[in-house]
Amino acid sequence: MQDEPHAAPPGTWISPKPHAWRREQKIAALVAIALLALAGWWTLLPFWHALGWAAIFAVSLWPLYQRCVRRWPRGQSVALPAAFTLFILLIFVIPLVMVANAVFHDTISLAQWLAVARVQGVPVPEVLHHLPYGEQAAVWWQSALGTPEGISRLSQHAGPSSGLSLGTGEKILGGLAHRLLLVGFMLMTLFFLLRDGQSVAQAMRVATRRAFGLPGENVADQAVLAIRGTVNGLVIVGFGEGLILGVIYGLAGASHAALLGLLTGLLSAIPFGATVAVVVAAAILVAGGKLLAAAVVAVIGLALVFIADHFVRPVFIGGSTRLPFIWVLLGILGGVEGWGLIGLVMGPAVMAVLMLLWREWIGAVKGPLNPVRGESAAAERADI
Repeated sequence: MQDEPHAAPPGTWISPKPHAWRREQKIAALVAIALLALAGWWTLLPFWHALGWAAIFAVSLWPLYQRCVRRWPRGQSVALPAAFTLFILLIFVIPLVMVANAVFHDTISLAQWLAVARVQGVPVPEVLHHLPYGEQAAVWWQSALGTPEGISRLSQHAGPSSGLSLGTGEKILGGLAHRLLLVGFMLMTLFFLLRDGQSVAQAMRVATRRAFGLPGENVADQAVLAIRGTVNGLVIVGFGEGLILGVIYGLAGASHAALLGLLTGLLSAIPFGATVAVVVAAAILVAGGKLLAAAVVAVIGLALVFIADHFVRPVFIGGSTRLPFIWVLLGILGGVEGWGLIGLVMGPAVMAVLMLLWREWIGAVKGPLNPVRGESAAAERADI
């Protein structure tokens, strides 16, 4: 009989033989890593959209940023990242704050107007009498909206939750403050991503290759190209729509033409968003009695939006991501539905990556999933 091993003091852990706990330790390590990753994801959950937009802007600006760095290497530590961050602030953040401020004040004015309307009613607009079937519409308007009793009945049918109150403005102000905090965090993240972009890209490339091999690295490159093409397409087309339609609004005599043009450019990133802005501008002109100007704005605006959304933007984005027309539209619409506003970029990017994998899998293009015979044999020998 062999001697018993020397007993250790209570509470002392004795390391087993090297082969005894190897599998169990690997399982425990994987579980610990998964738990830590889950904890990190839960911690950063409120900031995922800010982090995502910072990464998207960094990817889209990276080629231009690299050209500037090559011309002025000394500025890559502080000056150039700060300049590009300021560019994003001026192009996106400040216009968004202006629109949000206008929406806040208009909401307060609308709440006050509704309070007065509940007491006095809404008079029949004069332009209604000049429209086809205007007299019948004027009679309905007078019975439904022209008296406080009619507005009270309409409010009861619509439900108590449909009314706006002064508290609505406070909710909007609170939500705006929260989003401004996220925007500040996004800008700060963008600065550091641009400053340390080379090291971050190299680390991501090494991690991708170690985890997924060469196919994963190729897919990551395609995703970067898809994001870059999508963002640039949305920015360029949206800026053009807002500028052209803003000039048309001003020539037609619409009030707040610059604000309407800015709102059109921002909403153009959302499918059918620019259409809503054009309809609002036409409705403002109709309310002011400018029927011909409203018709011209509606026809030209809707035609321009149709051309931009169905021809210019899909071709612009599809050319960068090598996506067919229908998949670009499905990527944008499905991305917004599933991801929210950031889905405008994530949707086409995911579609582009899936299309790349499909083309390589069926042998339509050469890639890590469909290498030539010599490359495949070399890869197998390398794995061995």
